Amino acid sequence: MFWQRKLYQHPEFKLGMRDLAPQAFGQIAWALMTGVALVKSGMSVFEAVFMTLLVYAGSSQLAATPLIVAGAPAWVVLAAGFCVNLRFVVFSLHMRGYLMHLPRLPRIVTGYFTTDPTYVLFTRRFAHPAHTDEDRLTQEAYLAGLSFANWSSWMSCSLLGIALANAIPTSWGLGFAGILCLLGIQCSLASSRLRVLSAIVAGMVAVLAYALPLKLNIVLAILMAVFACLMVEQFKALKERPA
Repeated sequence: MFWQRKLYQHPEFKLGMRDLAPQAFGQIAWALMTGVALVKSGMSVFEAVFMTLLVYAGSSQLAATPLIVAGAPAWVVLAAGFCVNLRFVVFSLHMRGYLMHLPRLPRIVTGYFTTDPTYVLFTRRFAHPAHTDEDRLTQEAYLAGLSFANWSSWMSCSLLGIALANAIPTSWGLGFAGILCLLGIQCSLASSRLRVLSAIVAGMVAVLAYALPLKLNIVLAILMAVFACLMVEQFKALKERPA
């Protein structure tokens, strides 16, 4: 994506890389733990590297790896990965207005590079899609900078974790450090009462429904958070409607 129209030469590309840097440092522990977990689960180095480059989703990798090792059917593995990353369906719907002017292939590539930090930082800087070619180029360059910095840091640390898997004990709790990083990103996004409400509802439902199989508690949490926000918005619209 960043090589198209020489986006890497645009000032916004470097700005995106700088804005992503704090989150990239925070993801080091999680990326290392993901790489370590792949090898310690029984995968070969080649399989771990191939999955890291292809999937590019730590939560999905960690959810699918035990199922693959246990010999679960392919549909179970795919369903688990889909459920864990269902939030990206919401991300893609939101990003549609920003990217629909691009050809299909660049949109697919952008989808591959989109992650939680890049989505959060991009939508926080650009609340609405651009309407001119110059503004669209600015948004594309910023998103490309975010994506390049995030991908580079994640891949380098994941591959390092694969290389050092036998030397890094899982008892270090690196996965928990990665979770703390994601919580920090979430807190930075909670900039309105509605977003705080959605986070609270999703968190409560995810914990209460933790026993559901195939990570379905995450799916249920997303649905309940969306439903709660829709109900609140509908109530506010009825309240503001003139009598």
